[in-house]
Amino acid sequence: MGWIRRAERLGAALALAGAVLSLFIAGLVTVSVGLRWATSSGLPGDFEMVQMAVALAIFSFLPYTQLRRGNMLVDTFTVRLPPRVLAVIDAFWDMVYAAVAALLGWRLAVGATDAINSHTSTMVLGLPVGWAIMACAVMACLLALASLVTAAGRFGPSSGAAP
Repeated sequence: MGWIRRAERLGAALALAGAVLSLFIAGLVTVSVGLRWATSSGLPGDFEMVQMAVALAIFSFLPYTQLRRGNMLVDTFTVRLPPRVLAVIDAFWDMVYAAVAALLGWRLAVGATDAINSHTSTMVLGLPVGWAIMACAVMACLLALASLVTAAGRFGPSSGAAP
């Protein structure tokens, strides 16, 4: 199995975990709203769990979206360019995206380390936030790797860009 296929499988597994987390969030919000309606009191700390879970879910979808080339593309000015030129332009922007994702991952890791060392936690439930931030940092780094994989894949046999 090639490295691109392995990256796609990892990205798909991560996205599936994000989907499960999204379903959990939907169920949690539904139960909390139902309780608020029925008893005038929802689940304590529901907003804290939703905040962390949404961040984790969003970051879990990004590598898979990049690997499937599912990000929005505006090609108004490039639509008539030859495939080889388009591949070079797309690979360039994939590398820019990788650099931005790596920078974001690095800064998230710095923030997570600080939050872990200072024992920062949520106000109601006392959940440690540093580990959720660190998970987002790891997924941002996976996004950077996914962007490098797609940049390299722009010149593969199925890319349409003949060398």
